[in-house]
Amino acid sequence: MLSRDCIGFESSETANRLKSLIWRMMELGTSPNLAEFFPILKKWDPQGLRRETFRCCNELYSVWQPYVKERRERRRGERYGAQDFLDIFLENGLDDDQIDWLSLVSSQVVFLQELFMAGTDTNTTAIEWAMTELIRNKGAMNKLREELNAELSSPLERKLPLDECVVSRLPYLNAIVKETLRLHPPGPLMLPHRASETCEVMNFTVPEGAKILVNVWAISRYPTVWEDDPTSFKPERFIGSKVDFRGHDFEFLPFGAGRRMCPGVPLATRQISLILAAIVRNFDWCLPDGKDPAELDMNEKFGFTLQKEQPLLLVPNRCSL
Repeated sequence: MLSRDCIGFESSETANRLKSLIWRMMELGTSPNLAEFFPILKKWDPQGLRRETFRCCNELYSVWQPYVKERRERRRGERYGAQDFLDIFLENGLDDDQIDWLSLVSSQVVFLQELFMAGTDTNTTAIEWAMTELIRNKGAMNKLREELNAELSSPLERKLPLDECVVSRLPYLNAIVKETLRLHPPGPLMLPHRASETCEVMNFTVPEGAKILVNVWAISRYPTVWEDDPTSFKPERFIGSKVDFRGHDFEFLPFGAGRRMCPGVPLATRQISLILAAIVRNFDWCLPDGKDPAELDMNEKFGFTLQKEQPLLLVPNRCSL
């Protein structure tokens, strides 16, 4: 997005601040808001959620605003081809408000915020849950290693870094990713919709304009749909299955469905699979101090994304694969 990674910022403190601000905004986005139940309270913001959100936004934008200014000045008076998302924004004439600011009176799209929040937190959360499940299920970890070993059989392939072509030929890896997204959907409440007209669902009247949240977490564990032990991690359930996350199978909606489903599906699925395969291929992983994997804390921390309440801590050893 900015042609910088976390260590490209001035200090690790800046990167940590960026992460904490993004998570705080995720929490604010899912906090019950009295003003939504009693619209007359909206202008008073009795819980201070709106004020806190804008405070976080302002602090968030202050992290990358200097880079936007620097890039804009560098592009003036010289031929400068697009290298990243920021260049594309500038080439298309977007002003600073559209790129990195939040207007108090409008609901315009804020591109860098959207990309940072939707494209980083969700993927890392999914990878953390996948590794948690693999550590707790040695059989699944061993099967994945066997698949990687079989696919990367030649000495040359073992020396080369993994790429998307290799990952696409690993059905068990893809089944692991699907099963992780089923049990631990990064967005447990699908992106909010709004009722376009008053309707009735199961004898309950949904008024026009009401905000609609779809409980993807509950759907993915519904026992009459997922009959084979729905709360257990079983990637095998997706081997040979036509159920996919493209929004056509309503029992499995980690990315939503319809016109407003997540536009980042192609990037997310490739990135999660690629990173997961790389860290399993290159390292043996274990819990510190010989801790029993069965004792891992599996409690969830609810927010816009569904993170582990206790972050996963693993110890890597060089793998002989």
